[in-house]
Amino acid sequence: MKASFFQFLSGKLLEYDGNMYFLSQISSSFRYTPFQHFFDLSQYLVTMKKLLTVVAAISMVGAVQAQEVKGDAKAAEAKVGMCIGCHAIPGYRASFPEIYTVPLLGGQNAAYITAALQAYKKGERKHPTMRSIAASLSDKDMADIAEYYATQTSATTINKLK
Repeated sequence: MKASFFQFLSGKLLEYDGNMYFLSQISSSFRYTPFQHFFDLSQYLVTMKKLLTVVAAISMVGAVQAQEVKGDAKAAEAKVGMCIGCHAIPGYRASFPEIYTVPLLGGQNAAYITAALQAYKKGERKHPTMRSIAASLSDKDMADIAEYYATQTSATTINKLK
């Protein structure tokens, strides 16, 4: 079928499988222009709106996660009671579920302690006792405990049971 250039520009013809069809042969309920054949503006706007919504949501989640919880060493003094039973004994080795040398926490980096506690809470670290203790701690508790131990040195007398 030969189509005139004018018929093509006016949107009265549609090319399908190499053949030209008049829209009246396909459906008379909508108008199909050559521009819409290549680019559907309404669908583009819907897609862009969804994309921008997802990007905004992700950036808000990132902003919330970026807010670091600040630890308070003084507040942790009442919370470290469960820690000193194992982490305050020099050379202590736990024997359940396997023999494990328990580290002393005094002077350890606060970010490391917090990350370790979060890993136990998520199940990324496997020691069952530490997993159950970490599961009971809030992010604020973890930050407080981490700050408490990070401020200690070998000469610290605040808690002789480091």
